[in-house]
Formats: sequence, C-alpha cells, structure tokens
Amino acid sequence: MNRFDAARSLFERLLEAITVLLIISLAVVVVLGVIFRWAGEALSWYDEIASVQLAWLTYYGASLAALKRAHIGVPGVISRVPPRLRVPLVFLAEAVIIGFFLMLAWYGYVVLVILEGDTLISLPWIGTRFTQSVIPIGAILFVIAEILNLPQIWREATGRAAYVRHE
Repeated sequence: MNRFDAARSLFERLLEAITVLLIISLAVVVVLGVIFRWAGEALSWYDEIASVQLAWLTYYGASLAALKRAHIGVPGVISRVPPRLRVPLVFLAEAVIIGFFLMLAWYGYVVLVILEGDTLISLPWIGTRFTQSVIPIGAILFVIAEILNLPQIWREATGRAAYVRHE
C-alpha cells in the first residue's frame, strides 16, 4: 500500500469513527428526550441539540459517502463517452464539485464570523459558531475526499480500471 492509499484509508477510518459517534450520540439524545418527555420532565435542550447533531451527521456522512464514491452518479453514461472526451468531462465535473465545496467552505467561514457572540437558545454557554462550524469543516472534508479519489477517477476515465462505484 502506497502513502496515498494509506492516507485515504486513515481518512476513511477517521470519518467512519466520527460518523458512528455522531449516530450513537444522536440516538442517545433522542432516547433521553423521549424518556424525559414521557416522564413529564421534558428536556429544554433536546430539540436544539438533536437538530445540530443531525446537521453534523449529514455533513460528516456526506464526506464519508464522497470518499466511498457512494453519491448519485451516472457511471453508465460516462463509460459510454469516448475516452478522449471522457477524461476532460470527468475532470470538469471534479473541478466543479471541488469548486462548489471550496466556495461553501469560504461562505461557511463567513457565516461563522457573522455569528460571533450568538449562542444556542436552550444552552447559552454553547456558541453557534461551534455548532455551525460543521459547514466549512464538512466542506473541506468533502474536498479532501474528492482529492483522495482522483487517482481512481483518473484510472477509470482513462480506461485503466472499470468505471464503477465503490461501496
């Protein structure tokens, strides 16, 4: 395994661990919310924290899906394009995706600057900059995932590997 593959594998394990922790913590919060509501002692912070956790799970999960190339795609169409057009088409698509997520990261950062001093309503000791930091972080993770996939995308686009989605 070369260094690039090792980095990709390490990044995949990191994203998997974060995603699993987010799923478990979201499940715990939801179960606690239900139990306390059933007992007549509803938690004031439950809804707000669960929605933040769901957003975090979405961004980290999307980065993991990008790394595994599990997002919606049209590999059948791409594989039928002549190789001389396939390579530029695939790399144009990758440039658009990476460009979009770099723009999302930048504007996500701009939002963090605007949110300075704001806090959650139910837990005023938690800043919204922290909760919304997932936007630029998730976007950068998505870009890293796309970059780590470029060697395989190149092999597929040039016909050196079957154009398939990785699970």
